[in-house]
Amino acid sequence: MNKEWIYGLHAVSELLRQHPQDVLELLLLQGRDDKRVNEVKSLASAAGVQWQELERRDLDRRLRNLPSGAVHQGVIALVRLGGQILDERALDALLDGLTGPALLLVLDEVTDPHNLGACLRTADAAGVDAVIVPKDRSAPLNMTARKVACGAAETVPFVAVTNLSRTLESLQKRGIWIAGAAGEASQSLYEMDFRQPIAIVMGSEGKGMRRLTREHCDYLMAIPMAGALSSLNVSVATGLCLYEAVRQRRG
Repeated sequence: MNKEWIYGLHAVSELLRQHPQDVLELLLLQGRDDKRVNEVKSLASAAGVQWQELERRDLDRRLRNLPSGAVHQGVIALVRLGGQILDERALDALLDGLTGPALLLVLDEVTDPHNLGACLRTADAAGVDAVIVPKDRSAPLNMTARKVACGAAETVPFVAVTNLSRTLESLQKRGIWIAGAAGEASQSLYEMDFRQPIAIVMGSEGKGMRRLTREHCDYLMAIPMAGALSSLNVSVATGLCLYEAVRQRRG
């Protein structure tokens, strides 16, 4: 069984809300009695999840297995991973159930878990229907990504596909347009029509989209850059693209 320690108030609270059955062990800081920790206790009680309270030094010992600089905020949970990662069949079922135009985010070989987590958090805020990544050469949905996502890893459908090009073709057959972010594109992000069913494709941190991914795009779009730098961090660029879609759809 694939399991991992998840830490922090936001991440653990959302796990208890969305997937309490996957929480194997819940550890809390002994003596802490405030609104945010009491909310975790209430969620755990409602889901039938028991918890253990530890002294700070004992809870801090668990940090040995966490990333450097990790802050647990008095809450750590051992979680069964894997159940939240969807496949192509689940993606088809999800798309079949949509009542409005699809808004999808495709991350082509984004390998930094911090960037993945930040993209998931923005995707949740923007109302993205699913985040799609290739199974190989992609950041894992691990503890770091979940922590940065602040609970969005438990709310946004996360789909790992075997063949990204084939998945893009399948989306196109459904009438979903594919728009890839590319710095050299002649069309600006702000000239795009995001009101149609669309999948926004973001490339990797260093090389951008792969050639095959680029070839499957119906549109290429660029984010206007007025300064000396030629590109933005992928999670920042993702936020700009998604919120232009939000602006257009609400307008």
